[in-house]
Amino acid sequence: MNIAALILLFGLALLLLAAAVTDIRARIISNRLNIAIAIGAPLYWWATGASGGAILLHLAFALGALLLFGGLFALGMMGGGDVKLITALALWLPPLAMLNMLVWMAIGGGVLTVIMLILHAVRSAPGRPEVPYGVAIVGATLLVMANDILTRSVA
Repeated sequence: MNIAALILLFGLALLLLAAAVTDIRARIISNRLNIAIAIGAPLYWWATGASGGAILLHLAFALGALLLFGGLFALGMMGGGDVKLITALALWLPPLAMLNMLVWMAIGGGVLTVIMLILHAVRSAPGRPEVPYGVAIVGATLLVMANDILTRSVA
């Protein structure tokens, strides 16, 4: 992996951390963060020499993510910022990495939801707890990114 691609991945990681922090603090992932993540993807494609077919696959996965998770948003099961973040990440992650991220996101999101439910019950808070699901998305993405970087052959 070349230095430009690594710099772009580092920038993505910083944007993801900002998304997690804002989701924890205010339960919001801003459109600006999601747009910045999405706009960075074509630069990453260029830095990695992605083929036209690979780019089309990223776009198809992003559309699929938007439709699938947009449906969950319409049912009140996900926040809009979460949907946009997953869609933007589909522009970065290759299909297998994206699927791995979604699996880890589901596991992390489930654990996070249980923790939030317990905290909500302990505090005897009214209504339903708000789960900062962006934290699960970010954690899963960083895990997949780190695994890809750390397991890459240097030869």
